[in-house]
Amino acid sequence: MLPLKIAARFLRKSPAQTALIIAGIAVGIAVQVFVGSLITSLQDSLINTTIGSAAHVSISAPKDGDPVQFSELVKRIIASEPRVTVVVPERNVNALYSSGTDKVPLGIKGGTLTDLDSLYHLTAKTVEGVASLKSGEVMVGLDFARKYGVKVGDPVSLLLGSNNVRTLKVSGVFDLGSGAVNARTVFTGPNLPRQALGFRSDQYSLISIQLTDPFLSTVVAKDWRSHLSNEKVGDWQVDNKALLSALTSQSASSYMIQVFVLIAVALGIASTLAIAAVQKTRQIGILKALGMSDGRTAAIFLWEATIMGVVGTALGVGLGLALIIGFTVGTAKSGAGFPITPQPTFIAISASIGMLVALLSAIIPTRKTARLDPIEVIQNG
Repeated sequence: MLPLKIAARFLRKSPAQTALIIAGIAVGIAVQVFVGSLITSLQDSLINTTIGSAAHVSISAPKDGDPVQFSELVKRIIASEPRVTVVVPERNVNALYSSGTDKVPLGIKGGTLTDLDSLYHLTAKTVEGVASLKSGEVMVGLDFARKYGVKVGDPVSLLLGSNNVRTLKVSGVFDLGSGAVNARTVFTGPNLPRQALGFRSDQYSLISIQLTDPFLSTVVAKDWRSHLSNEKVGDWQVDNKALLSALTSQSASSYMIQVFVLIAVALGIASTLAIAAVQKTRQIGILKALGMSDGRTAAIFLWEATIMGVVGTALGVGLGLALIIGFTVGTAKSGAGFPITPQPTFIAISASIGMLVALLSAIIPTRKTARLDPIEVIQNG
């Protein structure tokens, strides 16, 4: 194709100018890929830290302290929702641990290891001993164990109300990544808290549910409230409005950065192509005098934009991935960061936008060449 060959020749005639435009596109796309992936991964990390081991939707009694029955109706409603991934009925009771003159309040979470593991991932997060909640066993947090010198196999005495002291053996020490949880929460089997609370076998303090997407919680909770008039249905988004506001602000700032980056790239390409059109006015006038149509002369600058867009976008994606790898490796060594996960869909969209911006930036020079009068150009030199 003649316009493509001419476009390639024009680009080769001004290598420094071409390299600067391609570098500008590459940097813009790299920033967009890196910042977008950074914000997305940061949001995922915050959500996982905040509610990774918490209920997205919860079912409890309307009055605090009262039991909720895990009835056939509740089971049927939960089972009818295909987006449910985890269902954990648990019993929670407060206790006191005596250490010398200190009395430390603890929250006991009771349930089967299989159920609790699906929500709190105790097996994967056990750092000492083994994950076991057999009768007479208890799992304690890392901060609690270190502060009070508790080791695997040691007996732990817990006061569960007036004169109700239970001595349990430590089977394992967990680290859930939260200092407050590690210091003030222990896990036991289902029977100890049931007996302390006086609940029946089908009564629980809370039924915790997780979904495929935590942001579906409001829709699911609203639907369940219409069927469960005697139970309280909780929604993590209602209880974490500050976190949601922070996530929304992060997304907005990310979009603003990307928009301004794209505008800067577009202006850079458009201005450079406009200058190139002025520089090549005589050549374009000669081509039009020889019979080249306005459409084909315009196609020359479209091909220039396409070539620079493709090369710049490819280099930008590669540079963006390199920045992601460098950030992840660098912060992993310091222990202060989190892994950035490249988002293939987002990268594809960024690349497509980069190409579109490059093509749109060619509008100015193509319109300029369309208005050229070849006779006037040749006469004026």
